[in-house]
Amino acid sequence: MSEVEGIEIEQVTRWIGQRRPITPPLTFATIEGGRSNLTYDVRDAEGRRLILRRPPLHSVLESAHDMGREHRIISAMEGTGVPVPPTVGYEPEPEVNGAPFYVMEFVEGVVLRGSQDSERHLEPATRDAAADSLIDVLVRLHELDPDEIGLGDLGRKEDYLARQLRRWKSQLEKGRTRDLPLLDEVHRRLEADIPPQEGASVVHGDYKLENVILDPATGEVRAVLDWELTTLGDPLADLGLLLVYWGEPDDNIGGLGSASAIPGFPSRDEVVERYARRSGRDVSQIDYYYAFGTWKLACIVEGVYARMAAGAYGEESQAAAEGFGEVVVALAERARELTAKAGR
Repeated sequence: MSEVEGIEIEQVTRWIGQRRPITPPLTFATIEGGRSNLTYDVRDAEGRRLILRRPPLHSVLESAHDMGREHRIISAMEGTGVPVPPTVGYEPEPEVNGAPFYVMEFVEGVVLRGSQDSERHLEPATRDAAADSLIDVLVRLHELDPDEIGLGDLGRKEDYLARQLRRWKSQLEKGRTRDLPLLDEVHRRLEADIPPQEGASVVHGDYKLENVILDPATGEVRAVLDWELTTLGDPLADLGLLLVYWGEPDDNIGGLGSASAIPGFPSRDEVVERYARRSGRDVSQIDYYYAFGTWKLACIVEGVYARMAAGAYGEESQAAAEGFGEVVVALAERARELTAKAGR
């Protein structure tokens, strides 16, 4: 068997074969897009497919990239009305593959990573339906009672924004490889005027078009992916981050958000209005959450930049690191503009 970076093929094949009927040999191909944990498309000799997730190869921060936690969250979502890929199993010990990992079923559909994907896979009318489904699923997620689905101890429910500001500032400091005074300035502004939290829910933490699988014919969300940042807290944080990625025509936020930046998708204001109408939540402070989401994303991308520069995703990623570093600066500048708009 040929080598695949991050996969012990013989041992992982044996592990999967103990849990699912497969016909070896298995092939493993890295799925591009995610830059935190590594995702592999796994196929057997008869074309059956699974998905494997594991941490980066190195430069991993303590407490980050927790495969067991991510597997637990996805398993808890099964049967709740929030669509997720069915899980196959979780391996906590590093002896099998050098690090913990989990495997889930492959879900048919499309993932939109840019405007070209949107144009290729979705008709204009279906784009609006996809936005509707995306918002409906987010509302459904925020309606879940964490205690009833076994996630009541996933994290503290109160003071979400204050905790998140501390957490991402700490992660930024731990992985810091360069001075970024603008991110520090935005952090001070956000910390100085946190809006009161109304209720607590499961917060996905990275909710966007790129992290769902869509039915290309109807626009329906078939599965929500990438639960690694999920915790308990303020549901409006998910809406704020969705706006960060929600590009509009002739609008580009640090190179992000292009999947929705074509005709057929609703505007950011319409996204907020639809969420407010269906959830019944007060969204009058949404500019703060939009600014917070932009700052948080800048901190996340800075961590990705540092890991890429260190070769955590393989040698090829090092060449692309500079572009990610530029995105961080663009996001920091946008976050400062948004805090000024929000009066913070």
